[in-house]
Amino acid sequence: MAGVGTTQSPLVTPTTTAPAQTGTGQSLGATAFLSLLTTELQNQDPLNPMDSTQSVTQLAQFQALQSQVTLADSFQSFQNNFSISQAASLIGLTVAVNTTDGSGNTSTQTGVVSGIQIVNGTPEFALTSLSTGQIITGSNGSPALFQMNQITAVVPTGSSNSGSGG
Repeated sequence: MAGVGTTQSPLVTPTTTAPAQTGTGQSLGATAFLSLLTTELQNQDPLNPMDSTQSVTQLAQFQALQSQVTLADSFQSFQNNFSISQAASLIGLTVAVNTTDGSGNTSTQTGVVSGIQIVNGTPEFALTSLSTGQIITGSNGSPALFQMNQITAVVPTGSSNSGSGG
């Protein structure tokens, strides 16, 4: 077993110039990988050729990595869609949210979720004040947007009387 104990991968050699990342942050794609493998096979030492099982192993590892990346992307998309769905289900419900002012003082505001907005892939929602019936605004006069992690309580509208018969 001549290959046991070697630490240098036949795919990554000191003469390899192909970067693992492109300028846009994309990882090494299938085409670039196959091009690199082809170049490696063309430039291998004819007296010491690469073992064919190494090529198959490298292709299998690349496919597994590609599948993991695809799965991670799909799961991230699912998480984003799920959080948007959760936020949309709050429309019309009364929620209490923790807020922090510019001085670092924490307070709780309660209102009815009147709409959601997606900001950088994250759902944020506006509240209508229970006392005034107006949308709660920030210091700049625009509607204050709250994030899901600020919610401390959710109560269905009209459920403030716990003694309703049924």
